[in-house]
Amino acid sequence: MKFHKEGYISLVLVLVFSVIIIFIGHHFFPTYAIAHWFAYLLSAFLTIIILQFFRDPTREFKMGDNLIIAPADGKVVVIEETIELEYFKDKRLQVSIFMSPLNVHINRFPISGMVSFFKYHPGKFLAAWEPKSSTDNERTTIVVKHNNGKEILFRQVAGALARRIVWYCKEGDKAEQCGQMGFIKFGSRVDLFLPLGTKLNVKIGDVVKGSQSVLGEI
Repeated sequence: MKFHKEGYISLVLVLVFSVIIIFIGHHFFPTYAIAHWFAYLLSAFLTIIILQFFRDPTREFKMGDNLIIAPADGKVVVIEETIELEYFKDKRLQVSIFMSPLNVHINRFPISGMVSFFKYHPGKFLAAWEPKSSTDNERTTIVVKHNNGKEILFRQVAGALARRIVWYCKEGDKAEQCGQMGFIKFGSRVDLFLPLGTKLNVKIGDVVKGSQSVLGEI
């Protein structure tokens, strides 16, 4: 288990806050043990939350040239045919994964290939399970072109708590299956738009793990 680099600033802020609140407890309430314990417990709670949220667990990646691997941990909340209006402008099979604050929030490439399109969209912060969050919220759009010519589009979508999306790719980059392509801080979701006819191995309600669960086959 490692600590993800995106959490360093948050961890430092929590540790500084912990030092301050413990100092206040001892300096202004020297005879009140309950104030000391409150400061200790609050500091420990916040530190554990940050360590849990930004964890980077060691995993053996599930890989395969014809496999579509889950790009994130979470629950499958949408499987439907829909019109993708930004890039393909035609009908696609949408699969959406909702990440709660308890999930690992690292995002990974579902297939290998080349990043053929990338765009960042500022936007709102609706709850990630709202249907409009896919088009109205802050988000990124990333398209990876497989070696066989087929393309998969996926979006990092911010949620009501998620206020920062991080990405590590740009157009023309090589995408390595299960390699890290970004991070979303706090509750959020990832949408995938797959070619019609894609054979899926998941259904609504399934819990998947990024880099380990097979969503389908190209």
